[in-house]
Amino acid sequence: MRVEEFLQNSARMNGAKTALVAGDKRFTYAEFDAAAGRLASSLAADGIVRGDRILVFMNNCWEAAVSLFAILKAGATAVPVNPSTKADKLAYMIGNCEAAGILTQGKLLPIVSEARAIEPRPLFVASTKFRGAGPGDGIADFEACLVATETDVKHHGIDVDLALLIYTSGSTGRPKGVMMTHRNVEAAASSITTYLENTADDIILNVLPLAFDYGLYQLLMAVKLGATIVLEASFAFPQAIFDRIREENVTGFPLVPTMAAMILQMRDLEPDFLPSLRYITNTAAALPPAHIARLRELFPRATVYSMYGLTECKRCTYLPPAELDRRPGSVGIAIPNTEAFVVDDSGQRVAPGVPGELVIRGPHVMQGYWRNDEATSKMLRPGPNPWEKVLYTGDLFRTDEEGFLYFVGRKDDIIKTRGEKVAPKEVETVLHAHPGIAEAVVIGLPDPVLGQAIAAIVVLSDPALTDREIIKHCAAHLEDFMVPRLIEFRNELPKTDTGKVSRRLAAETLEAAE
Repeated sequence: MRVEEFLQNSARMNGAKTALVAGDKRFTYAEFDAAAGRLASSLAADGIVRGDRILVFMNNCWEAAVSLFAILKAGATAVPVNPSTKADKLAYMIGNCEAAGILTQGKLLPIVSEARAIEPRPLFVASTKFRGAGPGDGIADFEACLVATETDVKHHGIDVDLALLIYTSGSTGRPKGVMMTHRNVEAAASSITTYLENTADDIILNVLPLAFDYGLYQLLMAVKLGATIVLEASFAFPQAIFDRIREENVTGFPLVPTMAAMILQMRDLEPDFLPSLRYITNTAAALPPAHIARLRELFPRATVYSMYGLTECKRCTYLPPAELDRRPGSVGIAIPNTEAFVVDDSGQRVAPGVPGELVIRGPHVMQGYWRNDEATSKMLRPGPNPWEKVLYTGDLFRTDEEGFLYFVGRKDDIIKTRGEKVAPKEVETVLHAHPGIAEAVVIGLPDPVLGQAIAAIVVLSDPALTDREIIKHCAAHLEDFMVPRLIEFRNELPKTDTGKVSRRLAAETLEAAE
């Protein structure tokens, strides 16, 4: 199945149902499908053909949702781009994927124009809130593209065509374009909605950027099921989001650890204050067990799903909710129709309790990185069968005796101190267990004696907490070589465009301060 068929099928089966809510705009499935079809027709009329790459450079608005499906209806590949992306990075993406077009917003046109000056590639540009006066030539009015009468583009695409090209932020160097076919997307969406027990009755609120695969799949999965998706631009004002959840009777709320930390810092929240929530999900980084416990207290009717994934295969594991009390630190087992196992440096599976690299087999594994064979060969390697490649995630995990997985850390994050190896995640879990700490990130600093010294950067929920008290707390729960030597206080931690705490940026800020 191709991804645009998610929308076509839902519109055919229940066209009058609310599909999309964004701001004060509401679309039924019939309206959503028709708008995407008209935009697809305009794209085709402007020369977009099967296989072209089209960037969607927008925030979480209805135009972005329509654009994504219109691109697929035109037979092209959608390239979602975070609206916070700067011109030089946008220019790189335009040139790297040889984009044929970009759909954007009026407020982002200056960045688009600057990027086009850096990368002067012929590019069809359609912008919202544009009436023929603006920077650059060849810019079309987005709304004018929605007046086409034809809504059926014959592109003859199949499900092994590329549906998505998602650029990873990358810890160093240029971003890499993750290639996902329609078949990859359908397999991931089917697996996730199976274990979340999603139905057409779900109403999912998404504040995560559609350029972030976690946010993007909220839209794709909702449309596949015929559910309702409520798009919000951000979580900057949590109370407004809570009001929206009540207004729309939201049942599903995906979040990331930074959002959980914000919620748990709020002092005026009563347990069960959002009774419509059926489930809460978390990925991007593992939630500390202490945060999971407090979320369950605040949302007693909601099932909490702790998950792990990466852009290169969308989702890897989930912890069955019944196991939360028994294995609060686990990210669970492989998602349906997936195999996950841990290997040593020679690729051999390791025994329970032994750390090693996580490997993923499944139909949702990416095709590779766009025009980057070297990076692709590091991640996709021969599997147990001669016809397949499997995904080496670059993340260290261990399993327990029953096969449940535990995240240890990124292979390149491991701190070597006093001849011992320390996973930052283990120290962070202890820090997060302190009620006076809202967020924490642990890094290693060069040290002439220790090799690396463990440093913790923390955001406090209790401003009276001191560094000595934090070190004492860590010493009570960790081996001595794992106790941070340095505690730095910040008002906030540096984060990526997707809201994930950036260990690299945290290290850079700390080293700059030294």
